[in-house]
Amino acid sequence: MLLTITTTHQPATDLGYLLHKNPARLQTIDIAYGQAHIFYPEATAERCTAALLLDIDPIGLVRNHRGPAGEGFALEQYVNDRPYAASSFLSTALSKAFNTAMNGTCKDRPELPEVLLPLEATVAVVPAANAEQLRRLFAPLGYEIDTQAYPLDPTVPEWGESRYFTLQLRHPALRLRDLLSHLYVLIPVLDNDKHYWVNEAEADKLLHRGAAWLPQHPDREFITRRYLRNLAEFVNPTLERLLDGDEPVSPLVLAAATEADAPEPAQAKQSLHDQRLDRVAEEIRRLGARRVLDLGCGEGKLVRRLLAQPQVEHILGLDVSVRELQRAQQRLHVAEMPPRQRERLTLTQGSLLYHDPRLAGYDAAAVVEVIEHLDESRLAAFEQVVFARAQPGAVLVTTPNADYNQRYESLSAGEFRHQDHRFEWSREQFSAWAAGVAERHGYRVRIEPLGPEAGEFGTPSQLAVFER
Repeated sequence: MLLTITTTHQPATDLGYLLHKNPARLQTIDIAYGQAHIFYPEATAERCTAALLLDIDPIGLVRNHRGPAGEGFALEQYVNDRPYAASSFLSTALSKAFNTAMNGTCKDRPELPEVLLPLEATVAVVPAANAEQLRRLFAPLGYEIDTQAYPLDPTVPEWGESRYFTLQLRHPALRLRDLLSHLYVLIPVLDNDKHYWVNEAEADKLLHRGAAWLPQHPDREFITRRYLRNLAEFVNPTLERLLDGDEPVSPLVLAAATEADAPEPAQAKQSLHDQRLDRVAEEIRRLGARRVLDLGCGEGKLVRRLLAQPQVEHILGLDVSVRELQRAQQRLHVAEMPPRQRERLTLTQGSLLYHDPRLAGYDAAAVVEVIEHLDESRLAAFEQVVFARAQPGAVLVTTPNADYNQRYESLSAGEFRHQDHRFEWSREQFSAWAAGVAERHGYRVRIEPLGPEAGEFGTPSQLAVFER
């Protein structure tokens, strides 16, 4: 397998700093079942190319049971494309050879990882159903794509084309680490196989490497399923986590950003989801709430912020999903908490549509990006459970602003941001609902925007703060 990465950025030899590999040296790295060789076929101030040549030991694959299963024919373990076609082996090599670059670190030139470069990458060869599949995966990320197909046998043209292509990608302005993350995720997707077991750690890798672009990709479900080998126990929770709070900003819009728009190296751009959580946590601190409900707590992102507030004496995290509650237990390290800290937290299963006496007696309740997942016809039940029966001193509700959806090129008219949303309200609709709830249950309410302002469209999210 051969991957080459070329830039004409001036000076082009900056590529060596980014990859943390000296253009004047051949370097060899041992990986599972082979070696990766890194070298530079060309390295001038005008044009620089780095090559990653992966040499897989096919006998080692068979001895260690990482070749094909051998179900197709008797010699399949020995007659296969593992040493030649790009697969998860290449992803492993990328991670090991270029880990520093993938993480956006450059000790000698710390500003370089954020620079948008003209980049060209060529992979020989990739397996794919057809050239259209390659376009579907890479075109939404802003690449120009060229493919070269190969016949099954040049001497027998009637056999037709093989499933192998040389893939060439070109991008006019892209961070190197973004190119590497795209290749790291999508190459195993094309191969639809992995040389190691898929587990929850693999789901975490996908979320880590794909967080910046995968939620907006039109084929994100296909990518997630193929990356995780169609294992439903990992695919479905990963899709939920992937889409939790991420907004569908078109990758083509992101790709068109100028270098001046790129964040400073030391300042990672905060996601909208984190902005929501931080704003809600800050409001709870301002209110001086000692007992707090997190209704629809998910994996505990808001809970983590609340545990850091000394005035909060107890948090009840409620979610309808047992899996999410288990994930919250793990991510918050509940089993390892000191006893006094553990006493401050209760995580429990429950629904916001049925009266639950455990919800009474709290100073504040947070309902972050939850109501849009309920059927509009069930909002009256939600209102009764929270405002009429539980009656917390304050309720903080966030929900998407439908007016802002016109800013998303990836959304068609009337389409929602998340496949599980039952509705999305405009600012006027949200204000009217909030005013009605406040009047019916003895609260006063104020509405504030959440996220970056976009003129007449407002902000992507909106917050209602109800106080008794």
